[in-house]
Amino acid sequence: MEDTRVSEAAQPAVPTSPGAVPARRRLIASSLATSIGDGIYVPLTMLFIHGLTGLSLTSIGAGLTIAGLSALAFMPAAGILIDRFGGRRVLIAVLALRALGFAAYPFADSYPAFLAIALVVAVGMWASSPSQQSLIGDLAQGAERDRLLAWDRSLRNAGMGCGSLAAAGMLAWNGTTGFIVAAESLAAVFAVAAVLVARIPQVRSAAKRADTRGGYRQVLADRPYLLITTANFLIAFGYTTQAMALPVFLTRDVEMPDALAGAVFAVNTVLVALLGVPAARLTSRGRRTRTAALGAATFALSFAAFAALPHLARGADALVAVLAVAVLYTAGELVHSAPSQSLSVQAAPDHLRGRYLSVYQLSWSVCRTIAPMLLGFLLDTGPWHLWTVLALLVLTGAAILLTAERSLPSHTNLPGTRTPAI
Repeated sequence: MEDTRVSEAAQPAVPTSPGAVPARRRLIASSLATSIGDGIYVPLTMLFIHGLTGLSLTSIGAGLTIAGLSALAFMPAAGILIDRFGGRRVLIAVLALRALGFAAYPFADSYPAFLAIALVVAVGMWASSPSQQSLIGDLAQGAERDRLLAWDRSLRNAGMGCGSLAAAGMLAWNGTTGFIVAAESLAAVFAVAAVLVARIPQVRSAAKRADTRGGYRQVLADRPYLLITTANFLIAFGYTTQAMALPVFLTRDVEMPDALAGAVFAVNTVLVALLGVPAARLTSRGRRTRTAALGAATFALSFAAFAALPHLARGADALVAVLAVAVLYTAGELVHSAPSQSLSVQAAPDHLRGRYLSVYQLSWSVCRTIAPMLLGFLLDTGPWHLWTVLALLVLTGAAILLTAERSLPSHTNLPGTRTPAI
């Protein structure tokens, strides 16, 4: 059956209104603030809870998984709210929710209290991405939308680098002082991000998304979209590993200091920030599915190199080797991220964009929910098991992307291709 949906990329360019540039700058500034917060929080998560509770990595991962799974129940509602009220309003609400959650973290004096606050933070985290990308879809169309996504992704990585450097400094503090400072800093940056988004004028037209017939039934019947969502779920384990398992692997198996482990995370995010936009331009020349699959294959190659590190390098040589593998890993991220993100946004019909992106976000959310338990188990089992399983996951995701290519409309998969007139 012929696909008759009109691609966003195929639509003619819309003249930029006088208020469009300030609105986009505020959106980017908000993304930068949010990513600084993520850069502080993500590297600290498992190491902090491990030091606080003394539980095994598997137990810690299981607890975070419970909080994350509970938060997933809110995702369908987030998609409906985005389609009804627009990404801007929902994004303001979820950023405020994250600010409140982190402000409450210093009062989490027990493991159950931590899990309760983690649930609040997870709800805000899971809903942030679809509302953010929906707002970008409202602010820009076609090639301009791809450019805005690329700049957003690049500057977000710059923020992640700054945040992870701050996290590295906080890890050097004794006791829980560093975590308390992190919690209050996180509350502040997410509050600032919410204010910046609130200053963006309402860009959603009255007629936009008025027709929501089909709802989630249409999303679930869209086999090509479900295929790219499944592929992203598998490849996303490569991203979560860097934040959740790599610091533990580097400090325990490669015997690097905690602060240097955080610095390695920062190096990756800074490289992505510097090279993200040029890489997006290069990867936009080919089919998005094939380019994203190439990035996943590069991930697998870097995982094989990580597995060899404990046997090949120690001391000062280990840092050089880790940085070299981190560059290879970064190359995979640069090649994969731009085409995969563009696929998720461009393949979503405008009137159901919130629901589509919420379903796609589930691929990230479920992965990040399962990852602590899976990665904790694999870390306890041994580094060889960790990197082997991860390589198999991302390679399977690459194969699914290539399979999806046959059923995706060309205007969705190949930039610059227009759909036939309806």
